[in-house]
Amino acid sequence: MNFLRRLLGLLAIFSTGAFALEPDIAVTVNQAGEAFIVDVAFDLPVPIATTWDVMTDFDHMSSIVNNLTSSRIVKREGQVLTVRQEGVARYGLFSFAFESEREIRLESLKRIKVKQLSGTTKRMESEARLARTETGTHVEYHAEIVPDSALARMFGASVVRHEIAEQFRAMVAEMFKRDKRANPETVPPTARDLPKS
Repeated sequence: MNFLRRLLGLLAIFSTGAFALEPDIAVTVNQAGEAFIVDVAFDLPVPIATTWDVMTDFDHMSSIVNNLTSSRIVKREGQVLTVRQEGVARYGLFSFAFESEREIRLESLKRIKVKQLSGTTKRMESEARLARTETGTHVEYHAEIVPDSALARMFGASVVRHEIAEQFRAMVAEMFKRDKRANPETVPPTARDLPKS
């Protein structure tokens, strides 16, 4: 009975701890003419430095975000980067290849501004803002995208929302992974910590 009580206590920790760590990533997409206007906002219990490191890790982004097959910084001038990426977007049974070259302006731990220079999207500009909170980091992201793909034309806002949400979920997972490595004592107990009867 004592063991059962302790086990239920640990399950309560998991339900309010590990699972509560998954942030509610709110993605809204509206259409204005050819353009899709995207807004994302969420809070997560990860230090702003870790959040920043993941969101600006362009040389390793293809190992973080599933729909990227390659990502690399091809030019760096101070806080201005040129990044080339290639990938395959999937939506249900459909898929299409994409590529881009983008100018990225960084304002350390505060802002990431992106402007597409060339690629399969007609136009893309975005801005991500980061802010420290009492429990971690608040992220806001705004983008204007004019896609040039049959998939986007066919499914519209739903495919754009799906791709953006998938990218942010993948980055958030990487943020938690890196934070766990840096601060193992902040991670809730695992199965190996269950008390022995």
